[in-house]
Amino acid sequence: MFLRKINQKHTGRVYLSIVESYRDKTTKKTKSRTIESLGYLDELEKKFKDPIAYYEKIICEMNQKKAFENSDILVKYKSNDKLEVGTNNRKNFGYAAFSAIYHTLEIDKFLINRQRSTKIEASTNNIMKLLVFSRLLNPGSKKKAYDQRNDFFENAHYSLDDVYRALSFFNEKGNELQLWMNEKVKENYGRDTSLVYYDVTNYYFESDCEDAFRCKGVSKEHRPNPIVQMGLFMDTNGIPITYDLYSGNTNDCLTYRPTFSRMKKEFDLGKVIVVADKGMSTGDNIQYTLSANDGFVFSYSARGANKALKDYILDEEGYVFKGDDYKWKERIYPTEIWVTMTSGKKQKKTIDAKQVVFYSEKYAKKARMERAKAIEKAKKLIKTPSNYNRSTSYGAAGYVKNLSFVKDTGEIADITALSLDEEKIKAQEALDGYYVLITSEYKKSASEVIEIYRGLWKIEESFKVTKSDLETRPVYVSTQDHIKAHFLTCFIALVLARILEFKMDGKHTITRIIDSLSKCTCTNVDQNYYLFDYYDEVLKDIGDVTNVDFSTKIRTLQQIKKNISETKTR
Repeated sequence: MFLRKINQKHTGRVYLSIVESYRDKTTKKTKSRTIESLGYLDELEKKFKDPIAYYEKIICEMNQKKAFENSDILVKYKSNDKLEVGTNNRKNFGYAAFSAIYHTLEIDKFLINRQRSTKIEASTNNIMKLLVFSRLLNPGSKKKAYDQRNDFFENAHYSLDDVYRALSFFNEKGNELQLWMNEKVKENYGRDTSLVYYDVTNYYFESDCEDAFRCKGVSKEHRPNPIVQMGLFMDTNGIPITYDLYSGNTNDCLTYRPTFSRMKKEFDLGKVIVVADKGMSTGDNIQYTLSANDGFVFSYSARGANKALKDYILDEEGYVFKGDDYKWKERIYPTEIWVTMTSGKKQKKTIDAKQVVFYSEKYAKKARMERAKAIEKAKKLIKTPSNYNRSTSYGAAGYVKNLSFVKDTGEIADITALSLDEEKIKAQEALDGYYVLITSEYKKSASEVIEIYRGLWKIEESFKVTKSDLETRPVYVSTQDHIKAHFLTCFIALVLARILEFKMDGKHTITRIIDSLSKCTCTNVDQNYYLFDYYDEVLKDIGDVTNVDFSTKIRTLQQIKKNISETKTR
């Protein structure tokens, strides 16, 4: 290819175009064809200082690329070649997909601009990328991420101390960054908040040390370690909106109102319908949601219901059947809730709400199986109580009559009067498979309300992703600002993963996405040549939505850096 300059005789102007020479297969003669018409030189001089030099450089790069693509690459090794200690020629390229989303959200721009007003010298943007990409593709401690910083084609000119110093900066800017990301999600991907989902989970620490923030509470994983609580809001598409952290001994239901209030004030979401499980269905939470002119779909415990509701659940009249193993019914019914007044006293209020009851044989079988295990454990506890204490009796204790524990030691206080609670077992069996939903959206049909509630699995899955794929716990940092920064990086990682999943219309799970991108590595085989040895359907689909090519087998370092650079300018 070359730059053709055509002098226009009647005007004296020079016209530029990129032309390629080729040999005609029929005539065997050399011909040329125009690849790109560039325009008149005098007009191009308004855009470029020296258009001819500019385009000749581009053409040179195009020729080099073409020559590389069409050339054979010969790499020679001797049979006795050995590796030196510390050799690591492999790098990850899969992170380019997450880099594309990271830069679309302009997280880099946010951090660079905020850092200018500080005395921090190391690039907080580069450190954030390290922590987020490592969390996604090779999770572990901050030190592990730092030790493996050269696994990416990124600038790593910072120390481990710089990484820890940056955590305090991240914590300081955490809420502001969440707001920034929310706006960028709305701009680039659309933020559907007609329904928002809320749930709470907790994360444990490697250390046994407690303080006012990381302390022992009701662990979702039944561990004795100190924990912190996280309340997370997610939009209709499954993309996280915001989160808050609470001390480990905070009751789940008490996390809802502060996080909901902050989200409504700061995130400009308009009217929403909040969907949450039975842990949030307190009178205070219901009243707070309604007072903000928003709606709710909360689950309600069938076993914890009053007699009138239990009678309604077990009355076969009014049920609509779908097959032999699924049914539902609905009613608009005055619902009594207890609301805490400013004086601190509780006051009973009555609201009109729709109650939706549904039954699933699948859920009933699951409940029976889980209870059978607990009952079997309860029988063993009754037979050999000395083998159990407050901690190890979890799950079985609820089915044992007269069971109490010594406060200080956790040992069973009285082993002489233990017996199986047959009445409780019978009462629970009657309600196996039944679920109750209470909602302000009385105009929606029962099937619509049930379908809305089913979307809650997305946020439950998000917590599973953070705990398994992202290995958010155990938490290794100890100071409160470092802990909060740790969860911020995990939140960003989750947002990037969810967006990528969303862009592919949920075709692949986050687990599969992360697995394929972590396998997308390359090895420096000779000088600047890198060999790629993994490609699958997932990478193909990711490449289609991110415009990142994962299929090329051999690339130069220059090409790889160009590929990575392109993810930062979209």
